[in-house]
Amino acid sequence: MLERIFKLNEHGTNVRTEILAGLTTFLTMAYILAVNPNILGTVMDRSGVFVATALASAIATFIMAFLANYPIALSAGLGLNAYFAYTVCLGELGGAPNAFMICLTAVFCEGIIFIILSLFKAREAIVNGIPANLKNGISAGIGLFVAYIGLQSAGIVKFTTSDGSTSIGLGDFSSPEVALAIIGFLIILILEHYNVRGSVLIGIVATWVLGMIAQKIGWYVVDVNAGVYSVFPDFSQGLQLGGLSKTAFKFDFAWAGEHIIQFIAIVFAFLYVDLFDTVGTVVGIADKANLLDKDGKLPRVGRVLMSDAIGTTVGACLGTSTITSFVESSSGVAAGGRTGLTAATTGVMFILALFLSPIFLAIPSFATAPALLYVGMLMVSSAKKISFDGDTADVAGAYMAMLMMPLTYSIANGIMFGIITWVVLRVFEGKAKTVGPVMWVVFALFVLRIITLITNFQ
Repeated sequence: MLERIFKLNEHGTNVRTEILAGLTTFLTMAYILAVNPNILGTVMDRSGVFVATALASAIATFIMAFLANYPIALSAGLGLNAYFAYTVCLGELGGAPNAFMICLTAVFCEGIIFIILSLFKAREAIVNGIPANLKNGISAGIGLFVAYIGLQSAGIVKFTTSDGSTSIGLGDFSSPEVALAIIGFLIILILEHYNVRGSVLIGIVATWVLGMIAQKIGWYVVDVNAGVYSVFPDFSQGLQLGGLSKTAFKFDFAWAGEHIIQFIAIVFAFLYVDLFDTVGTVVGIADKANLLDKDGKLPRVGRVLMSDAIGTTVGACLGTSTITSFVESSSGVAAGGRTGLTAATTGVMFILALFLSPIFLAIPSFATAPALLYVGMLMVSSAKKISFDGDTADVAGAYMAMLMMPLTYSIANGIMFGIITWVVLRVFEGKAKTVGPVMWVVFALFVLRIITLITNFQ
């Protein structure tokens, strides 16, 4: 039955590999179940957000598994949830009691717009319209971005201004988080050298166990006020599933109608980041999993984007910010995931998380950091596919995409710089006719985005 649904043999994989890959993906992105309620909990009910996040992630990931048959998991996008809570609810709307309802309405409208765009294959055209060199640059850039997330979450690198000359420096190498993350990374590399299946998952669990030992002997010291939490599961709080009634279907269409211009601006901001984060993630993961065809296009990409659009709409109905494809899915791909069975496994884990949340929420970020570092290493290898001796526009576009993703902490920004650079150089090379209609439209959208950024800074 699984063979018929997911075509495992055709993709050169098996049930065991796919399940291990799905578990790996879940463990690297399970942090969202703790982070999203903490962020949105500033303006909404935390327990409701937790349930909404788990359910929406499971539903969207199941749709991806059975509709698109790709190893891509979805959940509430980081950055988008911060924009939801801090920029709009607490900023533009001044913390009004119904602020979160206005934001949920905007996310719901965004999802509907994306469903329409997916039906008309507009988003599909963008994915397949990106030049091959740019796609390779995007994939490599995502690798650097993922690696940077891993370095930062483990404290291996940190922001500092102590010497007045740099904003990023090395972390404290005497801390257990840094030491254990590095050990975990080495464990994964050694296991990979000996072709041990499930090496990424083993690395995560091994690092977590070492963290428990460190806590028991007093090296890893819990300090909740400083954001240092116990790595042991805590079942004392029990399950809190009733909060969903405080977040589900909490829309405010009346306010949207009365403040239509402001509401459109909010919707556009969600649309922009979600669209290009998703495009970049899908392209990067597909490239690494060898899912692109000989022309560099992704088969069934319309179904991938439809899964993402439906997930966003469902998430808004349940009570969470924009649901999007997660770059951490690349960890499952690195573990051998090639089909929707990987995604289906991750979806099941999100359901189980509702009942076993203390276990999953106890896995510290320094335990998942080694997986992100390893995945980043694999994805950066796409840079070798870039023809650096070729057309200047192709080289510079790929370079800017690869450079700006980690440095601006945004996949969307990396794509923006890459495409603007590529189009402008093509024009000055006298090759404007080689720029397709889709790329002109995307270029125009990015120019509009820059104008809005300039306006916001003034």
